[in-house]
Amino acid sequence: MSVTGKNIARHLRSAAIDQPDALATKSPLSVSPSGAVTHAHSTFLELDRESDAAARLFQDAGISQGTRTLLAVKPGHDLIVGMFGLIKLGAIPVAIDPGMGWATYLKCVKHSQPTAVVGIRRATLLSRFPLAAFASIRNRITIGTAHWINRLARQMSANPFPISEVQADDLAAILFTSGSTGTPKGVRYTHGMFEAQIRLIRETYGVQSGEVDMPMLPLFALFNPALGMTTVTPLLDPARPASANPAPIVSTLLAEKVTNSFGSPAIWSRITEYCQRKGIKLPSLRRLLIAGAPVPDGLLEQLRTIAPQCKIHTPYGATECLPVTSIESEELLGPLRQLTLSGRGTCVGRPVAGVEIRVIHETESALNDYTEAKMCAPGEVGEIIATGPSVTQEYDNLPTATRLAKIREGNRLWHRMGDLGSLDADGRLFFLGRKVEKVRHAGGDLYTEAVEPTFRAHPWVARCALIGIGSNPQTAALVIEPRTENFPPDTAAQKAFVLSLRACAQRNPAAAAVEIFVFQKNLPVDVRHNAKIHRLQLAREWSERLLHRAPMKSGKPLSP
Repeated sequence: MSVTGKNIARHLRSAAIDQPDALATKSPLSVSPSGAVTHAHSTFLELDRESDAAARLFQDAGISQGTRTLLAVKPGHDLIVGMFGLIKLGAIPVAIDPGMGWATYLKCVKHSQPTAVVGIRRATLLSRFPLAAFASIRNRITIGTAHWINRLARQMSANPFPISEVQADDLAAILFTSGSTGTPKGVRYTHGMFEAQIRLIRETYGVQSGEVDMPMLPLFALFNPALGMTTVTPLLDPARPASANPAPIVSTLLAEKVTNSFGSPAIWSRITEYCQRKGIKLPSLRRLLIAGAPVPDGLLEQLRTIAPQCKIHTPYGATECLPVTSIESEELLGPLRQLTLSGRGTCVGRPVAGVEIRVIHETESALNDYTEAKMCAPGEVGEIIATGPSVTQEYDNLPTATRLAKIREGNRLWHRMGDLGSLDADGRLFFLGRKVEKVRHAGGDLYTEAVEPTFRAHPWVARCALIGIGSNPQTAALVIEPRTENFPPDTAAQKAFVLSLRACAQRNPAAAAVEIFVFQKNLPVDVRHNAKIHRLQLAREWSERLLHRAPMKSGKPLSP
């Protein structure tokens, strides 16, 4: 039975009516020394009634339609209950990554101006500090405590809470970007955009009701009630997914017969290495979406071994529009692989249904109308733009950023992805990296995804980053994070390492342009995926270090 209206929360109500006894969430309670996890279970009917009870408590606390509410809740069941309780009210959840750093987090809170906070005890206590970021907050609701559970139980009722009536273009939530190449920005999501995302995910990946999902990115769990999937919360810290213990995650993947998962290359690298070391396979996994950063070919090959029944997809998109394109590993590991290694870029596939992409000539200026954009020819590198029903319209209270990122074409709006790429004659998009991270080399611009894949293929390289040293023109440098066992201990080992890297670069003119190689044990990465490298930070740090040293011969290896 379909519940009418435009409010995205209606999908949970529909699931509660259509499959009341089906499991909606499985939340970890404890883990044994062997990694076996005990879960608490909740059906769709129970989840719907619990979020109804939460909505009543929020309403009693003064939260109503349009109230901006900072949501500071741990991943899993409480996050889903809190989010749906707020959306049923028509309130506006504000979701900010907790691990982005306290100073940045406070800036995001201050900018979004929430008047309420729904969070764990630590969050609501911190919100009482006399800080400018919390000056707008009037109402505080602590959840996750025994007191909260008792209050929630008293509000449980068989009478459904009336879901707030909204329009498709009404604001539903504010989600912040990762800020991997700048300050995080609040993205305004409407109910209609969430609806479009759900439809695109279902149609693109063939998601079926009754599947079991383990989302490694907490917010992706919020789509599952609409998709009819059970959400199994993984045991990991969302602020440090790459540091997660893979044992309980793998144990849960097996025990709960997980069929679907979304995660970054960093977390799936840990899971894959653990499975290979232990001789474990994941037979139930049938669909895997890996995103957040380019996925190494080696990881895709390993995943095909440990999850032989699984289709591995690498979608491309951003917080402002997701998904945009998608491609399967089978196609990536075919002839496209050699194109990537030769400097063509990483193919991210064709646009999903309903989404259009173009590549335009680079410009730093705002483009007020689509007619101002100059199209690139097939194979020509330029700036990627996208349009479609899931493309967000504006940033929150950032008119200048909105003007720079959006292009109007009649009733349509194009989003400037901030990425560089090219389209081939078959309509496939090749990703070449972030626009702000390209290196302005004397021999021509160098792009991160034209250079780095060649060196990532080296068996001793864990990851690497192309950076520019100095001003225009810049010297091309590569910062290498070797695998732990391959970190060069002395100058001789460094020189041998660099020689082997230069041998790899012979097949790629862009990679051959790298003049300086340096080694670093850990590259700085984003909080959300632990995979996007902070290249601009590396460029500042290594420029300071290298430009204040004695002149070096080209290609001299250095180690911090």
